[in-house]
Amino acid sequence: MTDKIIIQNRPPKSPAAAGILSGFFPGAGQLYNGEAPKALIFFLIFAGCISMMPHGPHPFLPLIFAAFYIYQIIEAVQTAHAINRKALNELTADPAAGPAPFAPPVPVKAPAQGSAFWGLLLIGLGVVFLLANFDVIAIDRIGDFWPVIVIVIGLKMIFDYSRKKD
Repeated sequence: MTDKIIIQNRPPKSPAAAGILSGFFPGAGQLYNGEAPKALIFFLIFAGCISMMPHGPHPFLPLIFAAFYIYQIIEAVQTAHAINRKALNELTADPAAGPAPFAPPVPVKAPAQGSAFWGLLLIGLGVVFLLANFDVIAIDRIGDFWPVIVIVIGLKMIFDYSRKKD
């Protein structure tokens, strides 16, 4: 009559802790997840947004700041979940079994994820704001064209939908 002791492994990272840390200080959740370069980049973006606030009427800066703040919290939580999934997959794999006798291991390439659209859009916005800071273009004239961003995002969503449907 032996009792079995079940030891449950705790996940390596707590998504709640990552989100709360990112909420208190941008980049802290990424640092908790072990991503120091990403934490530094997020902190520099946060500091840049804060330092640009008093330098004139940037109509989109508060919106960009709020979107970034929310994004970095969500990203920290998702990264913690991904770290936990990876750790779970490593625990459930049976290393003692080894590969099948006559089947060479086949490397599996992860499917490409994401889109270059958002990166290009952010680069474009950054270039516009940089040119406005050096008085190459007038930021008050750019404010008249903000609906173009909404139109471009809508076109991208339609393009993605039609591509998935095919």
